[in-house]
Amino acid sequence: MLKELDQPQLDELHRVLDKVANRQRKDFGNVLSDVKQDGTLITDCDRWSDQTIVDELQHIAQGEGVLSEEGSKIVPDSAAYWVVDPLDGTTNFAAGIPHWAISVARFVDGKPETAFLDLPALNQRIVAMRGKGVWLNGQPLQKQSRRASASGCVSLCSRSIRILQRRPDKPFPGKIRLFGVASLNMVSVAMGQTVAAIEATPKIWDLASAWLVLSELMCPINWFAADPAMLVSGQDLSEAEFPVLIAASNDELTRLMPWGRELVQS
Repeated sequence: MLKELDQPQLDELHRVLDKVANRQRKDFGNVLSDVKQDGTLITDCDRWSDQTIVDELQHIAQGEGVLSEEGSKIVPDSAAYWVVDPLDGTTNFAAGIPHWAISVARFVDGKPETAFLDLPALNQRIVAMRGKGVWLNGQPLQKQSRRASASGCVSLCSRSIRILQRRPDKPFPGKIRLFGVASLNMVSVAMGQTVAAIEATPKIWDLASAWLVLSELMCPINWFAADPAMLVSGQDLSEAEFPVLIAASNDELTRLMPWGRELVQS
């Protein structure tokens, strides 16, 4: 049976996140971006952040593989492995919009076991541990402590906007918000900022940390196509997408389900 991360390892992970978050705050507003082959943006800060995290993980958790957005996208063959998104929300970051995240998650038995989601611009860090709970800046979060969202906001990603075009005769049942950061779109439900979130094309690195936060705070999740719990060693996740609907309750999940299904209908 694999051991959980010990306190020295957790301390080292916090140190690495501090280092990367500090560099990102320093670079924010002073970077130029390039366009990757898939049409998304990348900056030198993305590359530096990815390399720094990956290199440090090789020392912190020796023998455990790493899958990252800017590096290898093959599911490692080690019993435990890491999924890294060094800068989720590069478009925001490059445009001077202070809303992005660093996501680092350790997978055991095919699911995230420990997850870190850092929001450098807000000086917030969310940590989740399977079966143990979620903490925001060291303070525990619980399902009961989620802020009650009276606004009825629903978070959509830019690609899921097409569901509105497919149901022109139906008013969307909520106020729409777009954060521009896949992981934070999803986690907004767990934080009580929104009542639901719909992501059309998240990759495994987008959802890795958010998935554990949502699970620990008992937010219902519906995967519309591929199930990220079914990953296999050696699988290439370069093009794999996991359309998903997340809700604050089963009632909200049911209410938004017809809209979510539009993601996977031809």
